[in-house]
Amino acid sequence: MAWNEGYVSDIEYTNGFYSDLSPHHLNFSCILNGVEPVPLDQPYNYFELGFGRGLTLTVLAATNSNGRFYGNDFNPAHVAGARALAATAQLDNLTLLENSFEELAQGRVDGLPQFDFITLHGIYTWVSRENRQHIVDFIARYLKPGGIVSLSYNAMPGWSCALPLQRLLLEFAAHFPGRSEMQMQAGIAYVQQLQNLQAGYITANPALAPRLEKLIESDPHYSVHEYLNQNWEPLYHADVMRDVARAKLDFAGSSDLHFTFPALYLNAEQQATIDLLPDAAMRETMKDYFFNTSFRKDVLVRGARRMGAVRQAECLAGVHLAMLVPREQMVFSFQTKAGTVTGNEQVYGAVCDALARRPHNLAELAALDTLHGQSLHSLAEVAAMLVTGSQVVMYFRGDAQADSGGITAHRLNQGIAAQIRYGDDYRPLCSPLTGSGIDTEFLDRLLFSVLTQDREPPELARLQAQAASAMARCGRRLLKDGVACADEQEHQLLLNAAIDEFLRDKLPVLKQLRML
Repeated sequence: MAWNEGYVSDIEYTNGFYSDLSPHHLNFSCILNGVEPVPLDQPYNYFELGFGRGLTLTVLAATNSNGRFYGNDFNPAHVAGARALAATAQLDNLTLLENSFEELAQGRVDGLPQFDFITLHGIYTWVSRENRQHIVDFIARYLKPGGIVSLSYNAMPGWSCALPLQRLLLEFAAHFPGRSEMQMQAGIAYVQQLQNLQAGYITANPALAPRLEKLIESDPHYSVHEYLNQNWEPLYHADVMRDVARAKLDFAGSSDLHFTFPALYLNAEQQATIDLLPDAAMRETMKDYFFNTSFRKDVLVRGARRMGAVRQAECLAGVHLAMLVPREQMVFSFQTKAGTVTGNEQVYGAVCDALARRPHNLAELAALDTLHGQSLHSLAEVAAMLVTGSQVVMYFRGDAQADSGGITAHRLNQGIAAQIRYGDDYRPLCSPLTGSGIDTEFLDRLLFSVLTQDREPPELARLQAQAASAMARCGRRLLKDGVACADEQEHQLLLNAAIDEFLRDKLPVLKQLRML
């Protein structure tokens, strides 16, 4: 067997940042579900299994100084790239390992502590059954009692209609040797041919159409890893829970926060039908049948300690919120996996009005006259939906503020911003306030880089000139009517308008998040 064990290794995975893997987010999920969190105001240990290109792990290490962060990936290209990025921030709380799951599970890596958090994104259904056993064995060996696991995976029954599609692409690739992205390109072209010829499998499965469209438009760094791994296997939640029972894990909830509030997406009859089932794992699996779930984000705890109402209220009171978008751009209708959820305009508006002034915790919000009568639990629901809609970020004070100057976050932001000359792979910037990363557009990072080069912010004309020069060095042009603007004068006017928008709408948000 080759070192990659059937896993795609000739093309790197996408360079995404997953905020739901942050200790703050996972703690919030636990609290919403009445489970004791991990204290973040004390030192803690965090491990990401299969960190890919390492962006999430590096950002979390740079913004959470109370944590000691570890991670592994067996792909040396991933490890080398992650170490290069981490070096720009001079992180002393991050250890990046090139080891297999088997080596980790068998305790063959020296110096590993017991962990408070163990996370893995997506890979559980991309690896062999043997490696899934190694993952569970690692958790059993190294997770502390009370520790939290984030386990996301391709799920059934949502993937059922696409199982033959994945098999077709895999078989096609096996018979056309070459780099995996070329195999995927050729495989997609063949599937499109079948679609044009009205192959029965495709015409008989109308739900397949949006997945095919997404596949055609997808980045090969994602699609190759999604469809061409030999051991790819979507799983039922009930089977996953049987797997992790060996590590003594309890299901706490989902890192998709809105699923904590069933009344948002289940009517009374649906809920009653689910409640008839005697087993918790079966009840959770039944929800997947209602929503045709294709991807789950399970939060698991080793020895979940259930909280009473008073203790839960104490924990909710300490949840802090900060805005990610200007107040006038906030909307209170949210697209979720379970459909559209619309919030109460008066309540959501009052919360956002307060956050527009400064960050607040839920206790402070509950004390506002404009929110009189709102319980901490009802405000927690508002917070969960605003986080789901990427309009607000949540955090707990203590850990995020331990590095008062945000020195490591600043250094990593400089390293990320410097990458714009090579492309648009590194999208998040670190927020030392929130202990997480904030997704940004290319121009936002470019202007951030310009603004942080000097001790004093440049005056407007110089900022415009520096931004234009930086755009030219990157070989990038702004778009007009969907086409790169070629006229220099017109391009400068577009750039000046974008700078005005950044200074008016985005700069105050970045300052509130302590990024500038």
